[in-house]
Amino acid sequence: MPMVQEITTTLREWATIWKQLYVAGQTERYRQVKQMMYELMERRSQLLSGTLPKDELLQLKKEVTSKIDYGNKILALDLVVRDEDENILDPDRTSIISLFQAHKKAAQTITQRIQEETRPQQSALGCSTRLAASPSHSLYLCMRNFVCNIGEEAQLLMALYDPGEQRMISENYVIRWASTGVPQDIEMLNNLKAVFTDLGSKDLKRERLFLVCQIIRVGRMDLRETYSRKLSTGLRRPFGISVMDITDITKGKCESDEDKQYFIPVHLAAADNDFLHNMIRKAVEGKDINHKGQGFWVSLKMLWGDLSQVRKDHPHLVDRSTVVARKLGYPEVIMPGDVRNDIYLTLVQGEFDKGNKKTQKNVEVTVCVCDESGSVVQNVIYHGAGDKPASEYRSVVYYQQRHQRWMETVKIAVPIEDVHKTHLRFTFRHRSSSDSKDKSERIFSMAFVKLMRPDGTTLRDGEHDLVLYKGDSRKMEDASAYLTLTSTRNLSEPKLLSGSSFRVSGGTSGLTVSARDSFQISTLVCSTKLTQNVNLLGLLKWRSKPSLLSGNLQKLMNVDGGEVIKFLQDTLDALFSIMMENSDTDVYDTLVFDALVFIVGLVADKKFQHFNTVLEAYIRQHFSATLAYKKLISVLTQYVDHASQGEPCEPLMRTFKALEYIFKFIVRSRHLFAQLYEGKETAEFQRSLQQFFLSLNQLMKSPLEGPTLLSQGAALKYLPSILEDVFGIFDSSALGALLRDFIGNLPPQRLLKQKLQSLTNIVNSKIFQSYECRELLLQTAVPILQELIEKGEEEDACIELLSNILEVLYKAQKRAEELRAQHSAGKGRRKDCGDAELAKVKKHIQLILERLLHTVNRRVIVLDRENSLRSHYVACMAAILSQMDKDHYSSYIKAFPSRPELMDFLMEIFILFKDLIGKTVYPSDWMVMNMVQNREFLHAINQFATTLTQMFLSNSSFELQLWNNYFHLAVAFLTQDSLQLENFSQAKRNSILAKYGDMRATIGASIRDMWYNLGHHKIEFIPGMVGPILEMTLVPELELRKSTIPIFFDMMLCEYQLTKSFSRFEDEILRKLDSEVEGGRGDEQYKQLFESILLSCCRRHPELAKPGENFVALVTGLLERLLDYRAVMNDENKTYSMSCTVNLLNFYKEIDRQAMYIRYLYKLKDLHVSYENYTEGAYTLLLHARLLKWSDEANTAPMQGLHSPSLHTQRQLKEALYNQIIDYFDKGKMWEEAIHICKELAEQYESEVFDYEMLSDILQREAKFYEKILKVLRPSPDYFAVGYYGQGFPTFLRNKIFIYRGKEYERREDFEMRLLSPFPNAEKLKSTSPPGEDITSSPGQYIQCFTVQPVEEAKVRFKDRSIPEQITNFYKANHVQKFSYSRPFKKGPKDPDNEFATMWIERTTFVTAYPLPGILRWFAVTSTTTTIISPLENAIETMMKTNEKIMSEINRHQNDPSLPVNPLSMLLNGIVDPAVMGGFAKYETAFFQESYLQEHPEDEGNIEKLKDLIAWQTPLLAEGIRIHGRKVTEDLRPFHERMEQCFVQLRAKVESQYGVREMVSARVVSTV
Repeated sequence: MPMVQEITTTLREWATIWKQLYVAGQTERYRQVKQMMYELMERRSQLLSGTLPKDELLQLKKEVTSKIDYGNKILALDLVVRDEDENILDPDRTSIISLFQAHKKAAQTITQRIQEETRPQQSALGCSTRLAASPSHSLYLCMRNFVCNIGEEAQLLMALYDPGEQRMISENYVIRWASTGVPQDIEMLNNLKAVFTDLGSKDLKRERLFLVCQIIRVGRMDLRETYSRKLSTGLRRPFGISVMDITDITKGKCESDEDKQYFIPVHLAAADNDFLHNMIRKAVEGKDINHKGQGFWVSLKMLWGDLSQVRKDHPHLVDRSTVVARKLGYPEVIMPGDVRNDIYLTLVQGEFDKGNKKTQKNVEVTVCVCDESGSVVQNVIYHGAGDKPASEYRSVVYYQQRHQRWMETVKIAVPIEDVHKTHLRFTFRHRSSSDSKDKSERIFSMAFVKLMRPDGTTLRDGEHDLVLYKGDSRKMEDASAYLTLTSTRNLSEPKLLSGSSFRVSGGTSGLTVSARDSFQISTLVCSTKLTQNVNLLGLLKWRSKPSLLSGNLQKLMNVDGGEVIKFLQDTLDALFSIMMENSDTDVYDTLVFDALVFIVGLVADKKFQHFNTVLEAYIRQHFSATLAYKKLISVLTQYVDHASQGEPCEPLMRTFKALEYIFKFIVRSRHLFAQLYEGKETAEFQRSLQQFFLSLNQLMKSPLEGPTLLSQGAALKYLPSILEDVFGIFDSSALGALLRDFIGNLPPQRLLKQKLQSLTNIVNSKIFQSYECRELLLQTAVPILQELIEKGEEEDACIELLSNILEVLYKAQKRAEELRAQHSAGKGRRKDCGDAELAKVKKHIQLILERLLHTVNRRVIVLDRENSLRSHYVACMAAILSQMDKDHYSSYIKAFPSRPELMDFLMEIFILFKDLIGKTVYPSDWMVMNMVQNREFLHAINQFATTLTQMFLSNSSFELQLWNNYFHLAVAFLTQDSLQLENFSQAKRNSILAKYGDMRATIGASIRDMWYNLGHHKIEFIPGMVGPILEMTLVPELELRKSTIPIFFDMMLCEYQLTKSFSRFEDEILRKLDSEVEGGRGDEQYKQLFESILLSCCRRHPELAKPGENFVALVTGLLERLLDYRAVMNDENKTYSMSCTVNLLNFYKEIDRQAMYIRYLYKLKDLHVSYENYTEGAYTLLLHARLLKWSDEANTAPMQGLHSPSLHTQRQLKEALYNQIIDYFDKGKMWEEAIHICKELAEQYESEVFDYEMLSDILQREAKFYEKILKVLRPSPDYFAVGYYGQGFPTFLRNKIFIYRGKEYERREDFEMRLLSPFPNAEKLKSTSPPGEDITSSPGQYIQCFTVQPVEEAKVRFKDRSIPEQITNFYKANHVQKFSYSRPFKKGPKDPDNEFATMWIERTTFVTAYPLPGILRWFAVTSTTTTIISPLENAIETMMKTNEKIMSEINRHQNDPSLPVNPLSMLLNGIVDPAVMGGFAKYETAFFQESYLQEHPEDEGNIEKLKDLIAWQTPLLAEGIRIHGRKVTEDLRPFHERMEQCFVQLRAKVESQYGVREMVSARVVSTV
């Protein structure tokens, strides 16, 4: 089942995205998709169950597709287009125009759905669309509970109420409530459901609408009376009302839900004179009441559609038990099968004199329906919907009121055949609260009214003031006594004096008119069988009074449409019988014709639109007037003749509107005549029809304004509706000629839009499928289209017409092809028939092609990109292309009168296609539309390529620009986004490959063939075509790459043969490769293919072998670096982006591509500045500055950033760069470097340009830097060695060691964390020794990290001089290229008392590629040396460091006496007091023994050196202790004295053993 397969595929596709949403943390969208997936799974299981009936299955399919389409849209997937049965459209079997329209419709539907989803507050919009969709609506009501303390039985009457009109607009829904607080019919408990139907758009547009409930108790007169005495019961008494404003629910402003419950409080009747109707009027004004929790709980829901629709859509709500309460009156649209015969009677009001009673009467009205004899007709009165019929109705009794206002409505349903003999009788009785008195009360008055008036029409709607009669109560119920009397009071009669009464004339009845009392009722007849119209009745019974016929026919026009429609068949029968029975005269012809037009006009009205089928059924089944056609054609032609002569012909407009059905009558009548008389008078009939068309064509010629113009517009609009009926009667070429003239006769600029619309309707009719008709009509339509499209006039109508023509031609072509396919085997004649048909269609396609393709193309070029018509034009263009075959192309090309015109056309179409491919007119999710367009473009491009080869290739005819445009178009086609299959999901890729294949391979092969076709013209495309061809070869499709990469070799060869080098090609490919790879194209496979294919090509040509190999090496080297750069370009951690950038700029420097080199310098600088690596940023800019001279030469390399247009000369640029570099060095605290730059600038200002003002500024800056060196604290950075081992790292890191310069105050742990973050899977090595091959060759990632010490280069100018450490410290940690790492280890026999004797050191020295700091914060190690240091050498190093440390501290204190003394105390004490460190005594034990010298005689020199260092330590210590003594505080004096004592002993010992050393001066100098 295709739908199940689609759901499965969709779920798989969504599931992938669903997981991505979860990972991305888009919780809301994730939940939404999950919900939709669950719903789809449920629908899938329902489809698979196979148990659904056909209509439900279609509904379910609609639901499923709506969900899928909505989901696809919000997940940015492709739009799916479907047919009416929700099946996916097959682009191979659907025309491009249909596809386009399906896409448009689907996109609109989804957009609308999304708007509804996202804007629930605007669901009123949704409501209005549903309103438009269905003319009839229903309100569902479910009464959940009624809580009210009544104490007696009650009747609850619920209805809809319009406060504006102060009347009920629907029947009452009646619920009978028991005194026990439950429904009387206990089965109805929890099932009190009703639906108010027939609500039209006018009802929903009412300003306010209320749900009203009247509560009438049924029992005793006064609830307060007890049952102590015998009370009368069964009285209907007012108890209270409830009202609820439901306007928002009916208008769809608030969402209605069958489960939501509303509480409606009860307003109790406070006094006996509270008429329920008045209470409702007050309550809707919305005054709050104290309801004490009494009221209704109801649920309400708007249901869209008429009753049958509602039953289908909501079977759980509207079932057999749901009561249907209809509207009072007809629905807005009357349905043909809706048979109804209801008379609604409303007791309006009455006034009754108290007569001989002391108080006013408690009047009760009893209504019954009686026949002529006075017998009561049983069970025809309904209290309301949901109630059983009764034989009489008793009104509510209001206590002691003179003026009564009931406003109670009941429905009377009398069988249609009895209406003429029935009447309504009203009897009035006083009701007493005492039962005994009540029984003795008699009827005191009566009134009646007949349902049928004397003229045979039904009682008219509206109020009736009835005459009240009194007299003997028996007489009042005797029909023979009162039926002859007047029933209603004439409005013009004056009221008689109060209190008077008079005996009715005749005297025999025994009844008198009660003039002091009055009584009004209101009636409304809703009947499809009874008419209240005397004129209509007169026409229906025309034979009884033929003399009035003419008048009745004229009066028919004034009859209410509803009345005529009710008697549609009877009226039509009457009209045609008049025509047939007066066949020999034309007296009534025009009148009958006008009447017929009037009736057809009614059926066209929206209110009666559903009667179209009734009218058509009448024509087919009941209509039998065989001669009618002659008279109808005659009057019709007469009307058209009058109009064409410029005479005002008012009925013609109405006639044109009714033309379709008039012709149906004509054709049916003629058919019946022909059947009856065996085809007689055929020629006469055709002549009369032809005469009608000729008259019409004469009318079209008229240039007159006013009525004529209107008639022409109406003719254009309505004539196409008759073509289906006329088609079989005329010869198709004759009909085509008539229609051609019909359109052609109209003056050119007259009624353009209507003319096009008319043509569109003709094209969509059956006649356009006939070749002869089509031939003639296209000759008229195509020139009109061409002219209007060129001018850009009436474009909407033009496109619609063109689309329809193309659609018809597509279908005709498909039919002809099928016909040929069916009969291709053996059945020659039928095959010929198919071929002939196909040839005819092709001829018409040729016509469209020749006249309109160029026009449409031009229009697409001219229109703005945003113009909505553009996409429709492009669809038409693609449709024309899709129907063209080779013959069409070749004849089209041949049709151009000259080569330049053909060339212009090809240029235009290449540019247009390229533009449409680059900036597609369809949204990106219209995948099918884009692919189908691509397929057509591909076909066209290949066809035009053939033309290029045939007509524009030879030496004399070669057109460079044309070929150039072709190649650019073909490459743009190949590289467009919608064809890059590898970017799509697997499902989308498979579906595209299955349906369209990989179009890139096809166009790629064409480009290759076209390139090789160029021959000696190729050189003209180098280097211009290098970029496009490179772009093509980078497309990741293996076969395409293999077939197109050899083009590069061909280009190299071509240039080499001419110039003995291919430098232009090489330059271009290097330049383009950079931007293409950075833009995301290219991969490892490409690099390997490029290398292997080009090398093999080069080796086959000895002269190109060497330069070719060099070129390939160059390109693969660049590719490798570019791919590395791209891989890390978007990483959060920019460390590796910087490395790759440096690799690239070094590469460009090596191959002398300065522009590219500078481009990457600036990329590197920007990266550094973003990470606040200002020092490195400065060094990077310095590389550019060094390329510039201090001269006024112009800048050659393109500049970026702030070094823009104003810097024309190299000097200006270099100066700007230097200023920027100084700023960066300042921020990076590299003031020594900044000073160098300042000096160079100062030299320029002083000696070259003599700008002393700038010199002054720069010298001031320089001075500030000197000051900062001495006064600002600069922490020395730490350096770290980092090794990346294992094959898991990219090539630029793999098995390499780098030295990193740490940030200020950065701990090793923080540095390691920063280092490991880009490689979450890397393992940190614990050991610091170099790893073995098991790690370097493994597929994993291993990182080694340890701190190294910078090895300072000896500075000659600092030797033997006392220099502040602020100056020297800088050189210890900067401009360093060597770094060392010392690893101690033990060797030889272990001495537990003296570890120095066996403490060996393994020292590794790393040399970096460049000194640090530099253009990076790290550099690769280029060489590593390892040396072993013996324990003695280690001791010497340690002593030297100690002496240096003492000297450094002494210098510090001499330079700055304010320094704290603590560090000096600790240092001196650690050396002087042997208990603390062991001092140098350990060295003496280990190395100064005779035995050591005997074993290591070669160490004698080193031993002397160590002794010298120990001796030199004494004067240093002495100076230190002297300073310490000067600065020590009193509380530390004992500590100092102890230190002095130790030093005295130490000094004596050292001087005796190793000699005396003396300081040169008070200042301590360096001993190194």
